[in-house]
Amino acid sequence: MIVLGIETSCDETAVAVLRGGDEILANLVYSQTDLHARYGGVMPEAASRDHLRKLPSLVAEALATAGISWDGIDLVGVTYGPGLVGPLLVGMSHAAGIAVARDVPLIGVNHLAAHLFAQRLSEPAAGPPFLGLVASGGHTLLVRVRQWGDYKVVGGTRDDAAGEALDKVGRLVGLGYPAGPRMDELARQGDPTAVAFPRPMIGSGLDMSFAGLKTAAVYWLRDHPSTPVPDLCASYLEAVVDVLAEKAIQAARRLELPRIVVVGGVAANRRLREVLPLRAGERGIEVVFPPPALCTDNAAIVAACAHHRFTALGCPGSLTLVPDPNLSLDGWV
Repeated sequence: MIVLGIETSCDETAVAVLRGGDEILANLVYSQTDLHARYGGVMPEAASRDHLRKLPSLVAEALATAGISWDGIDLVGVTYGPGLVGPLLVGMSHAAGIAVARDVPLIGVNHLAAHLFAQRLSEPAAGPPFLGLVASGGHTLLVRVRQWGDYKVVGGTRDDAAGEALDKVGRLVGLGYPAGPRMDELARQGDPTAVAFPRPMIGSGLDMSFAGLKTAAVYWLRDHPSTPVPDLCASYLEAVVDVLAEKAIQAARRLELPRIVVVGGVAANRRLREVLPLRAGERGIEVVFPPPALCTDNAAIVAACAHHRFTALGCPGSLTLVPDPNLSLDGWV
């Protein structure tokens, strides 16, 4: 089965072609980073227009890269939430048009579930049960995955996502947008103990909070403007990583899960990849990180999730999908 995947939930236009649900024939991502850098964050209207401009040519390029004709498409998978409603509409409309024209099923995909399928694409043998730590610019949550299609959210952020907290403080010190990757680079040169930032909610349940940590950084910069940027970045990043690592380990131990799978854009963070496996390993818990290319927003994970829904779960598909910007993963199949 040849699956065409389309992802436009935020500021990446992504198209992928998979064979059999796990063989990636093409996985193309067009980033809008330069477009949104001038605003210091994602401008939804501009994102929608850029998706509309880029998507047709990217689909054609993905099919050409995969060596697949339009007649070769058997299934179309598309993200329908969560995300920004305008970008979601662009991707869904284009996917629906292809499905109608080719007379193939259209399968809607939860963006958060798709992130978990990065693990299935990279290491299919290390499957459920596991604890999923989904950490990105827009989402941070802990998910018990009993099997593919069986998801239970057991914890998450009550305010800012981890990636958002990194980006916002990074912009405050002049790192531009997106600031997270640049902050990670500078942190290598700094002292993670230079600033004693708080670890919000570190010992209370499985939920997280990063808004207070961000506020602490704002006040520190106001009162200590001469703090070296590498030291600030290293200390702030260490606080975020400490919270993510401890919450994930707590959840895995409480649920008696043998493995933690880390996905989403923050999963590409160097410090998180160093700290979490070390601490979890001390408690007998395995930690798996998919390749960075599959952690960030891409359409291969969307296509893989769509393939599973259609073939294993019997989802018939629908041309009446509507975008759901607040779509939850809890209990979603």
